[in-house]
Amino acid sequence: MLSKTIEAALNKQIRIEAESSQAYLAMAVWAEVKGLEGISNFMYDQSDEEREHMLKLVKFVNERGGHAHISELNAPNVTFNSFKEMFEKLLAHEIFVSESINELVHISLQEKDYASHNFLQWYVAEQIEEEAVARTILDKVNMIGDDKGGLYLFDRDIQQLTVSSAADTPAE
Repeated sequence: MLSKTIEAALNKQIRIEAESSQAYLAMAVWAEVKGLEGISNFMYDQSDEEREHMLKLVKFVNERGGHAHISELNAPNVTFNSFKEMFEKLLAHEIFVSESINELVHISLQEKDYASHNFLQWYVAEQIEEEAVARTILDKVNMIGDDKGGLYLFDRDIQQLTVSSAADTPAE
């Protein structure tokens, strides 16, 4: 059974994940109308992934005797000055989500809710990967600068982007 404190914190995270999905959907649309098909498809996939993260939380709250709340969402930013700015906002948002997940973990330990703590470890590992991907993308974007040919190649290649993070490395 979830404490009211954990339930409220998890419901806050449900909203954050839903807003993440909407933000990435807006980024996908922006990139698509700019003719950046690869970036757009990458962001559509990110949006879907964030929605899956939200649904995983919803199911967990309900299975633990709580009541998941689906609330109104803040409207996402829908325009960007450049694809670089868009990816800077992506990284900043992933850092925000990581901080929120870390706070959830802290609350779960304070509440001695070890089932929630265990469940949240997946999100901790996921955020390590999400931040690593965003940083890798920004490194590539910074290398490209204003080179249109570089942007063309990046747009084509982003869908194959994978990042191996510390979380993926087996412990010895």
